[in-house]
Amino acid sequence: MPQGPVDASQVPRFAGPDTYARLPRIDQVERADVAIVGVPFDSGVSYRPGARFGPAAVRQGSKLIRPYNPALDVSPFADLQVADAGDIACNPFDIGQAIETIEQAAGEFDARLVTIGGDHTIALPLLRAAAREHGPLALLHFDAHLDTWDTYFGAEYTHGTPFRRAVEEGVLDTEALSHVGIRGPLYGKADLKEDRRLGFGIVTAADVMRRGPDEVAEALRQRIGERPLYISVDIDALDPAHAPGTGTPEAGGLTSRELLEILRGLSGCNLVGADVVEVSPAYDHAEITAVAAAHVAYDLISLFALRRGQA
Repeated sequence: MPQGPVDASQVPRFAGPDTYARLPRIDQVERADVAIVGVPFDSGVSYRPGARFGPAAVRQGSKLIRPYNPALDVSPFADLQVADAGDIACNPFDIGQAIETIEQAAGEFDARLVTIGGDHTIALPLLRAAAREHGPLALLHFDAHLDTWDTYFGAEYTHGTPFRRAVEEGVLDTEALSHVGIRGPLYGKADLKEDRRLGFGIVTAADVMRRGPDEVAEALRQRIGERPLYISVDIDALDPAHAPGTGTPEAGGLTSRELLEILRGLSGCNLVGADVVEVSPAYDHAEITAVAAAHVAYDLISLFALRRGQA
C-alpha cells in the first residue's frame, strides 16, 4: 500500500512537511514509482535570474493539493508510490559540470521523474538520462520560446539551447517533436526555419485559443503515438497573468486552465519523464506561479498513474 501525503485532517496544511504535496521523503519509503526531484540551478538564464529558488517555491505552492484528481478520475498517490527525492545539488558556477551532475543523478533513480527546476538548461541532461533507458524520445515542449538556438553569447549550453543540443545528440525522435504555447517577437524569421529543420512542429498560444485544448491534445496524441514521451513545461508558456514569477515573460500566453486541459487530454500516452521549470519566485505574487506549477506537476503524476492503471 503506497504511503501518501500527511493527513490534513490530523496535521494542518500550514504545519506539515515541506515536501511536494506533503508526500513522504524518498528515504521514508521502500521504493518509489515516481520521484519528485528539484534542481535548483539557474546559471543558464538569459534575462531575469531566480529559478534556483523554484523547487522550494513549488513545494510551498503544493501544500493544498489533495489526493483525488477528479478531472482525471484518479488517486495518483494511492495508485503509485510517489515520494519527494529532495534536490540535486549542482555547481552554480560551471554549467558543463552542472549538466554532468544532473545527468548522472537522474540516471541513478529507479523511478519515473517529475523534475522541478531550475531553468530550462536542465532539460538536456534529463533527456539524456531518459533516452539511455528508453531510446529516442518524443518531446512535448510547453513554452513561450523555441529553446532551439544554436548559441547565446557564444555559449552552447543555456536555457535557450537545450532542444537543439538534444536533437544533435540523437536523444530525441525527430518524427514526434512539438512546441506548444509559442508566441512573441523573435530575432528573425530564420529562427522558425531552423526550428522546422530540426523537426519541430509548433502550436502557438493563439492556435490553442482558436482550436481549443481538446483538439490540440488530440493532434498531439496523433503525433506522439506510442513512442516514449517526455514532457517539458516552461511555466512561461502561461500568460504573465497566470505566471508572473518567471524569468522571460511574454504577453498573450496560455491560461493555466488551457495548459492543464491539454495535459489531461494526453491520458494513456507512454509518459516516461517530465519537468516543470523556470519558476522564479522573486517575481511571483501570492504564489500564483508556484501554485500553477504545483498543479501542472500533479497532473503529470496523474498521467503516470493512469498509464499504470490502463496497462
